[in-house]
Amino acid sequence: MKLLQEMCAIHAPSGNEVAMTNFLLKYIDKHKKKWKHKPKVFSGEGFQDCIVLVFGKPRTAVFAHIDSIGFTVRYGKQLVKIGGPRTVDGFHLVGTDEKGPIDCTLNVDKENAITYKYKRELVRGTELTFKPEWRETKDYVQCCYMDNRLGVWNALKLAETLKDGIIVFSCWEEHGGGSVSYLQKFIYDKYKVKQALISDITWVTEGVPHGKGVVVSLRDSLVPRKSYINRILDIASKSKIPYQMEVEGSGGSDAKELQMSSNPWDWCFVGAPEDNVHSPNEKVFKSDIDSMVKLYKVLMDKL
Repeated sequence: MKLLQEMCAIHAPSGNEVAMTNFLLKYIDKHKKKWKHKPKVFSGEGFQDCIVLVFGKPRTAVFAHIDSIGFTVRYGKQLVKIGGPRTVDGFHLVGTDEKGPIDCTLNVDKENAITYKYKRELVRGTELTFKPEWRETKDYVQCCYMDNRLGVWNALKLAETLKDGIIVFSCWEEHGGGSVSYLQKFIYDKYKVKQALISDITWVTEGVPHGKGVVVSLRDSLVPRKSYINRILDIASKSKIPYQMEVEGSGGSDAKELQMSSNPWDWCFVGAPEDNVHSPNEKVFKSDIDSMVKLYKVLMDKL
């Protein structure tokens, strides 16, 4: 879990993912020699802060977004949300502006207006993210930004043994998306791949508890193609890996841009459930993480 802990502390809100991108490129360069199969690495010009890893003869692409939620400093100590962070008075926020490092607190008034409390006024445009506080027991891990550093961690674990497939590290997912639109075109045009798994983190709900396995989402605000979902459920059932099925009417992921694209993509969201969503206290059970990693390896082999 040390790698996950390190990634949860990296400042990479939507639109400023460069620190996470640089971390991943260094990690990939260092570790790919130990992976069972070496990928082609696409990044830089034409990919902005995204990264695409291509292994062998790919049939399926895994999408994991590297950005997080947060806040942008406005004027007069006002804050503007990046994505949909939970706003609770007293949450600790961190960042850096041209005057130095920042460790401040979130202030929420009776009208739910959000500002920050700090000894000085921050430079406008500065991004603030939740202050990481790692907690770990034998059963679970807890910190800010499990969504989606855990999805990224899962993809890196998959890369260790992946023979044929594509892993995509995307940007902007938490604040409207945008990168998957050109990434899917690159993948479809170059490799004719048109089926995807979304390596992301979902919610603990009344129907999806901790400890019952990775979640295969049957739908969220969008409805994926049923025949593709049935293939995944069939593989999951035969694998004997613990999994749960989720049905939601809201929420979304990188899959939105796949479904709205001009290319015929199939997709399925497969991820561990977390509690305390979009807060500094996102909590995921280790048994669910284990089943997520195992199911991804099977799906990438069988799909």
